[in-house]
Amino acid sequence: MTGFDTVITAQNVCDPATNYFGPATIGIKNGKIGLFKTKIISPIDTQRPINFLNEIVCPGFIDLHVHVYEWVTNFGISPDKAGILSGATTIVDQGSAGPWTVGGFEAFIRNKAITDVRCFVSANLAGALMGGMEGTTLHGPQMTREEEIIKVYDRYPGMICGIKSHGESGGLSHWDTAVLEQAINAGEKRDIPIYVHTGELFPVGGVNRPEPRSVIEKTLKLLRPGDIVAHVYSNMPDGVIGASQTIPDFVKAAYDRGVKFDVGYGINFSYRIAKMMLEGGYPPHTISSDLHGDFNSYHDCSTLDYSLAGAFNRLVSLELPLEEAVKCLTYTPAVLLGSSDKIGTLAEGSIADITILKVSANEHKVMDSEGKEITLSRTYIPSKVFKDGNLFDTDQKMFPDLY
Repeated sequence: MTGFDTVITAQNVCDPATNYFGPATIGIKNGKIGLFKTKIISPIDTQRPINFLNEIVCPGFIDLHVHVYEWVTNFGISPDKAGILSGATTIVDQGSAGPWTVGGFEAFIRNKAITDVRCFVSANLAGALMGGMEGTTLHGPQMTREEEIIKVYDRYPGMICGIKSHGESGGLSHWDTAVLEQAINAGEKRDIPIYVHTGELFPVGGVNRPEPRSVIEKTLKLLRPGDIVAHVYSNMPDGVIGASQTIPDFVKAAYDRGVKFDVGYGINFSYRIAKMMLEGGYPPHTISSDLHGDFNSYHDCSTLDYSLAGAFNRLVSLELPLEEAVKCLTYTPAVLLGSSDKIGTLAEGSIADITILKVSANEHKVMDSEGKEITLSRTYIPSKVFKDGNLFDTDQKMFPDLY
């Protein structure tokens, strides 16, 4: 066992893919994991031995929901700020690029980033451009072409992992579920998942405003096992729970038949709803951030006051077990991306993408979108990542809610 570029030894290694938590030795060579042993092995010949005594070593975090088509959309942020500097080695842009604009996304975002950047292509031809501000212009059936979605999926294998669509009041008031159905039809033809935004976003057609509960019920009934619903703990009236005091039966039915529930933290996260769902036995399948700039400005991140790590810490504080929370950021999203043999794991032969969590026992108060406050008894902050075996420090500024 010689010739590794880096050897990591740690007392606390969490690999949800193998249900392992404990001491381990990890050897990295040529950007891949060449050794994973569930014990401390010493000595091993290496150019760079690193020991993590109190930190938690995890597979590289995967953020399933970011917006990083920087400079093209008004709200896109730097892919490496959303990625390695935030503790995530893989990120997935949700719908910023459409079939007619995704080529630029590959050339100027994916190919220039250190982070592994992928996307769910927007169902509409142009992508988001101005967020939800031009919803009726950009996101209607007249801007959706199933054949164009399929064409770019075939052209960019590995980068495009699914299709982004919407199930919210604005869209339903204008075109009901027509666009979502087109997205699902395209997904059926290539056996790829749909990722569906929930919670009012586009301008609502006044007299056609749908009853809030009907929006999410219609949406969920269309989704297939493996499709993903976003913002599941949002407090928006037409969200997954909305103003309900109990979990609706149609929500339980969707979860039970295999629709995947993603946190998509964003700006409407509610402790009340998260507690209801967790206590009711409906934890998230994945935790993501929905990192983006200000929708009403251009390339402005000054109002960004949440983080992927903040979402992770909140869920752990709300009693999602730590190992399950790590799984929501590693193995499960890797499966949804069709890449669980390469990322989201510390298995030998996988890409050497690793996130290191620094553990602090200092109490810290964090709020939700409703102004409710909880106290974190400890915090888990990504301090370093290995991307393709290369070591990077994260940026404290990307955790504004944890400092």
